[in-house]
Amino acid sequence: QVQLVESGGGLVQPGGSLRLSCAASGRTFSSYNMGWFRQAPGKEREFVAAIRWSDGNTVYADSVKGRFTISSGNAKNTVYLQMNSLKPEDTAIYYCAARGWGTVPGGWYNWGQGTQVTVSS
Repeated sequence: QVQLVESGGGLVQPGGSLRLSCAASGRTFSSYNMGWFRQAPGKEREFVAAIRWSDGNTVYADSVKGRFTISSGNAKNTVYLQMNSLKPEDTAIYYCAARGWGTVPGGWYNWGQGTQVTVSS
């Protein structure tokens, strides 16, 4: 069984930056594709970014392209999300995902518990 643990959320002013981290533990026998989704109150969970372990290819939602960067850590099955130029509409619970691919939540097998990101002055 694979467990994902996110960290790094918090309160930030518009225009500020945050860096989210996610580490997989448990039966991590191989490397996984990893991604980030987010869910704002009253809205469905939406895709943010993903990185493919085999070639490092990255994919971003249009709403975050140019502001957010997903990257892999040195440790196996760790991933970061650097978020710059944050906007109030980025406020959401951010979830780490692993063992999947694509922009639909159903395409991912493992999920973390989420970390709250609030962008407000």
